[in-house]
Amino acid sequence: MNASAPPERLGPKLISRLRSDIQKPSYDRTALAAGMAHIGVGAFHRCHQAEYTDDLLSSHFDRWGVVGINIRPPNLSQTLGRQSGLYTRLIREDAQVEARIIGSIVRVVDSQDSAAPALDVLASADIDMVTLTVTEKGYCHVPSSGALDVGHPDIVHDLANPLMPRSVPGILARALELRMNSHGRPVTLLSCDNIPTNGVILANVVQALASRRSNGLADWIAANVAFPSAMVDRIAPATSPADIEAVEQHFGYRDAAVVVGEPFRQWVIEQKFAGRVPRWDRVGASFVGDVTPFEHLKMRVLNGAQTTLATLGVLAGLEHTSDAIADPLLATFVRRMLTEETLPTLMPVPGMAPLAYVEQSLARLRNTAIRHRNHQIATDGSQKIVQRLLNPIRERLQRGDSIAFLSVAVTGWMAYLIRSSARFGRRWPVSDPYGDRIAGLADAVGADTKALAAAILAIDTIFDPELAANGDFRNAIIAGLDGLLGDDPMAFVRQVCALPTAARLKRPTQSA
Repeated sequence: MNASAPPERLGPKLISRLRSDIQKPSYDRTALAAGMAHIGVGAFHRCHQAEYTDDLLSSHFDRWGVVGINIRPPNLSQTLGRQSGLYTRLIREDAQVEARIIGSIVRVVDSQDSAAPALDVLASADIDMVTLTVTEKGYCHVPSSGALDVGHPDIVHDLANPLMPRSVPGILARALELRMNSHGRPVTLLSCDNIPTNGVILANVVQALASRRSNGLADWIAANVAFPSAMVDRIAPATSPADIEAVEQHFGYRDAAVVVGEPFRQWVIEQKFAGRVPRWDRVGASFVGDVTPFEHLKMRVLNGAQTTLATLGVLAGLEHTSDAIADPLLATFVRRMLTEETLPTLMPVPGMAPLAYVEQSLARLRNTAIRHRNHQIATDGSQKIVQRLLNPIRERLQRGDSIAFLSVAVTGWMAYLIRSSARFGRRWPVSDPYGDRIAGLADAVGADTKALAAAILAIDTIFDPELAANGDFRNAIIAGLDGLLGDDPMAFVRQVCALPTAARLKRPTQSA
């Protein structure tokens, strides 16, 4: 490559000339046909499912090329599209970096302006598998119940305009209708988002729309479509300009679609399929009868730690998760929360020692090469805290066990949103469907933490009414708001860490 010329953009013609220390696809991409589609081609998909598929194509080549679809920004045509679906996956662990070119994405489709391009792909007889990473809010469901949110603006639109849908459930329902009316081939819709029983929720929202048609679509879906649940795991922060620049500087080419991840990866998939399915179990994924124990372990331990460290980390003035876990106070807090309060709520997981999993998870979060911003992790927290924090709290309260640490994690999320209000000078911008609502409550209620707690806990799409009415839970939330909205939030965290191990609810409860 000419050092004085602009670096060449990644593409099929460049692959053979890349450095030998960059791993490349070992199969013939020109012979690769599309057999699956993925909705939501962000960093996580490119660092996880697309990599598993690349592994599968290398070891058992078959018609499993991926058509990537985005129905929300960003557009793909100027990044992946210009690179024929090729991109660099960097694995970083502290000072070590490993580069690999992933070739499993054969085509990309932008469908932000109209559902038509997405529908053309999803309704095709060539597509036997559809995977999704659309974030929790993409399912347009009520977090506290898992039901379709019929008041969601996109769902309101889709109910009135089923042939021109905007939402993920609406697009899938319409695509399935087109499949039913044309070739009738079965298909598997596989959620890869961090939602418990994500397959059940995906089926709920799609069938809720299908049942409003009078053409037998709901019955056809029941007979021809599978919605397996899955647990996915790999830390993959948003790509930064520095990541793109690093590839250019270290490897000598331009890649606008770089993704970065940690070495660890895991994919556990419920063995419930319709039609042909990629055999990802041949390359490290697990096909199991019940995903639930794996979901609980990952969501309540790793993801629970991430949410807690992100919001408390921001309150402590720390930018990244690795900064938060490096803080002795926050490290002590999150370890005690997990070992004393979270682990007792878990089901047994085959082949996994819970304490070892906690230590493995915390070690992953200490990886200084993964620059995962706390504000990014805190995004859409209202869609995450039910499974990560509120469900274990509910189970512990039923047994009369302490929620001293888990309740602080919940109030950390509240305080993070509250401090974005005018009352607190709009300390930082937040991205959460309930951010404006909670900031508005903070402005309206003022310094009365008891009234503020009551107002937030009354949001029944997040807080189950029975849990919200629990006196021990309400008192813990009030105490947490008192502490975390004060001048020194970490003093309150330090106070909680001073509690003796395995404190019981019958001990005096902190209150306002």
